[in-house]
Amino acid sequence: MSKQDWSAYADIINREVVPALGCTEPIAIALAAAKAVETLGCQPEKTIVKVSGNLLKNGMGVGVPGTGMTGLDIAAAVGITGGKSELVLEVLRDLTEEQVSVAKKMLTDNKLSVELAETEETLYAEVLVQSGDDSARCVLARSHSAIVLVEKNGVEVFSAPWISVEDDDSDCKLTMKDIFEYATKAPVESLKFILEAARLNEAVASEGLASDWGLKVGRSMVRDIEDGLRSDDVVSYAVRLTAAASDARMEGISMPVMSNSGSGNQGLTATLPVVAFAKHYKSTEEQLIRSLIMSHLTAIHLKHSLGRLSALCGASLAATAAGCGITLILGGGLKEVEGTIRNTLGDIAGMVCDGAKTSCALKVASAVEAAINAAFLSMKGICIPGKDGIMDDNIETCIKNIGYLGSFGMIGADKAILKIMTSKKAAA
Repeated sequence: MSKQDWSAYADIINREVVPALGCTEPIAIALAAAKAVETLGCQPEKTIVKVSGNLLKNGMGVGVPGTGMTGLDIAAAVGITGGKSELVLEVLRDLTEEQVSVAKKMLTDNKLSVELAETEETLYAEVLVQSGDDSARCVLARSHSAIVLVEKNGVEVFSAPWISVEDDDSDCKLTMKDIFEYATKAPVESLKFILEAARLNEAVASEGLASDWGLKVGRSMVRDIEDGLRSDDVVSYAVRLTAAASDARMEGISMPVMSNSGSGNQGLTATLPVVAFAKHYKSTEEQLIRSLIMSHLTAIHLKHSLGRLSALCGASLAATAAGCGITLILGGGLKEVEGTIRNTLGDIAGMVCDGAKTSCALKVASAVEAAINAAFLSMKGICIPGKDGIMDDNIETCIKNIGYLGSFGMIGADKAILKIMTSKKAAA
């Protein structure tokens, strides 16, 4: 691999591993709403939000930072009253209590509605704001921060090409062999940027362990240890650290996390198990850096095969990637990394995504423990053979199989999940 290719890999990480405040589905709505109202130039009298089914599913039950509420309606409302589009996925960073109060009154006065858009896109949102005879519209599609169209009074004021959904749309073709070479051989000085992921995500995990957030999955594990129900080992540490961060994030903590592939939970899951193992084994900073690069770039590779939103839980892929980073810490090579991927996906590839909500912390915990078990097996030379199920002896084919399962094989499951969730909302 040439140094030019290494630069392309760094560009991919810097594009996909970015700070995000709040769950990225409601934050995407807040971003589109903020851009629409900035274009309108005044507070709207009426707002109509249209979203794809997958975006609706992933934003219905998760907390919106600074509001104490869940849902896409409050996300859009605070995006209008206090969002700053230039902050992108941290659009709600400077939200004030007064702006939250105004947003809540907007909902009480029925000035904002959220409905399903007629689209085949999995990630799509448009926000139309109106005041008197003036209107503005913002469309976001295929990526949580990809604004593709802005109009004022029906006249286009901004447009951007839609992100390609083809398999080869990356700046360079990702393979596990090249990812491993980049993570283990690229100059460490050029990789140090990934330490910011550890800093941000550890801070959220610490808060999740210190206070009662969400389902308290991580915090409850600490109490289990104190009660003699669990052992205080490295596996427990990695699981509770990651789960606690998800606990806090899913309830809407007003602290940014480093996301991966448009998901904060995936960013947490790709980061914190690696950090936990590095601390336990007293790894050098260089070992931590290279293991985090291994994890985050693998997560991007796996998620690229799947797509931004699907019926397959993205945390399972991020945990798989974290297992690869842990394998490096344990002294494994490419063979062991590939074995970790097969073992993890052979275990939890069927974990479904039924929206972002507090119970995501439980899925994160399960996925992380599965990935660690997979890494331990791989380090012993134990690996699921390619002839089994959806596995394959060629690791790239194996990854494509997982992507196919999640993006095409689970289309029916995705529709069924959405129907169940929206039916509950209608009944309520």
